[in-house]
Amino acid sequence: MKKLLFVLASALVSSFAPSLLLAQGDAVAGQAKSALCSTCHGADGNSELSMNPKLAGQSANYIVKQLMDYKSGARANATMAAMVGNLSPQDMQDIAAWYSSKEVTLSGADVEKLELGQRIYRGGNKELGVMACAGCHSPTGSGNAPAGFPSLSGQHVDYTLGQLKNFRSGARANDNSSMMRSVVERLTDKELEALASYVSGLN
Repeated sequence: MKKLLFVLASALVSSFAPSLLLAQGDAVAGQAKSALCSTCHGADGNSELSMNPKLAGQSANYIVKQLMDYKSGARANATMAAMVGNLSPQDMQDIAAWYSSKEVTLSGADVEKLELGQRIYRGGNKELGVMACAGCHSPTGSGNAPAGFPSLSGQHVDYTLGQLKNFRSGARANDNSSMMRSVVERLTDKELEALASYVSGLN
């Protein structure tokens, strides 16, 4: 019984510790530090280029993890590795606090892909044993910050589709416990395209 309580307590600490740490992020300082980031991601985190992710409204916890992964090489991207090379942990927290405080702009889903995208996002694919995306990313696409699951709402279709394909191919492998890779490995291009379109207008 004591062992079980210890495991549960450890899980709670590991879940909330990052959020407590990120509470130290200073959004005002982050705005100044994000000046170079704005070239690709937009001044308020709403990038205009569809291959660059929107950071506005993204959980600070998730942003910091990605920055750390780029710096360590756990997430491969030569451009981002160069950008984060000189960032300190505090810089990352401040930049994350700034972008997470902004509001993401929404797009609209392709009506021809809406039904398929919605079906997979909300219900998964039982025949293939693929769980619903909404289970981790929430029915509204807002994600689950304490668990480290990112917001998908309003994200560019091209960026989301590219990441889904990267997870499927294994080119991106910084997901906890291979969760994303195991979810998308059996989905077709058509299904991934429908999902990417669906979340772009999800809120």
